[in-house]
Amino acid sequence: MKFNIALLAGDGIGPEVINEAVKVSDAIAKKFNHEITWTPALTGACAIDAVGVPYPDETHEICMAADAVLFGAIGHPKYDNNPSAPVRPEQGLLLMRKKLGLFANVRPTFTFPSLIDNSPLKRERIEGTDLVFLRELTGGIYFGEKGRRDDGETAFDNCVYTRVEVQRLAKKGFELAMTRSKKLCCVDKANVLETSRLWRETVQAMEKDYPEVEVSYEFVDAVAMRLVQWPNSYDVLITENLFGDILTDEASVISGSMGLMPSASVGEHTSLYEPIHGSYPQATGLNIANPLATVLSAAMMFEDAFGLKAEAEAIRAVVNKSLEQGIVTEDLVSKGSKAYSTSQVGDWLVANL
Repeated sequence: MKFNIALLAGDGIGPEVINEAVKVSDAIAKKFNHEITWTPALTGACAIDAVGVPYPDETHEICMAADAVLFGAIGHPKYDNNPSAPVRPEQGLLLMRKKLGLFANVRPTFTFPSLIDNSPLKRERIEGTDLVFLRELTGGIYFGEKGRRDDGETAFDNCVYTRVEVQRLAKKGFELAMTRSKKLCCVDKANVLETSRLWRETVQAMEKDYPEVEVSYEFVDAVAMRLVQWPNSYDVLITENLFGDILTDEASVISGSMGLMPSASVGEHTSLYEPIHGSYPQATGLNIANPLATVLSAAMMFEDAFGLKAEAEAIRAVVNKSLEQGIVTEDLVSKGSKAYSTSQVGDWLVANL
């Protein structure tokens, strides 16, 4: 099979971790007799520096023409430390989601047997955890009207959702639950927020179409608590943009490192696959960043975008092998063990495929 993949390395450690995911993907393509054409494109701070905008039209055209997008990370301190910057890298990410119709962020959280004690949570709390968040990506407070009034002394950010936006995200949640343990949790704040009441009544109305799925409804603050108490009580969770942004970062530490968790953003057009970590500018160019989340994102791409389960399993298997044998970057090194560089980890994965 032949694939055209848009390659958006982005900023900070993005190019470094993307490079290793490309190496592993090319090795898998060779092993399984596929052909990949990579098409690089600019986004984020590097795009602002080059052309003045964080998501150029040319990048969008490349993404629309691709079979999938493999994405690194965006963000740069010169924008983070300037709250009045008129153009910001993160605006490119929001625009990309909107223009590509990427309304659902799929974030799995699972544990690795060899790293179970790296987690800040007790072993007995997290063993067996295997859950997936579906976070709505193109609505809510991030996209609502925002501004200042009273001479800048009052700020506002409006949270707005339509029933259609909730339905399309919930539909993916129900469908995913049907392929797993048939449990779905709708996370909201329906005791306070009108948008959450819309979420809850919309999902309740959809239950009849999925009679095999056991649906629960929980407030976001309760879920935040239970995620660190009994994470393996959850399977598939659906929620709005802001809640999902916060809860998925909380859930990521269950595995022991944000450098291990992949994600996908799916919707109307080309699907995008990316690690959940940020651009980590302090590590840029040091060859110390953990590439495994990006490599596992490539595995999600092979399975979900291309339907190639064996290829995805081969990537996951070699990643597990690297963790078991201690071929890891400094963020995962136990006391007295050797830390490998970003590129050394990638080279080892390729050699062991």
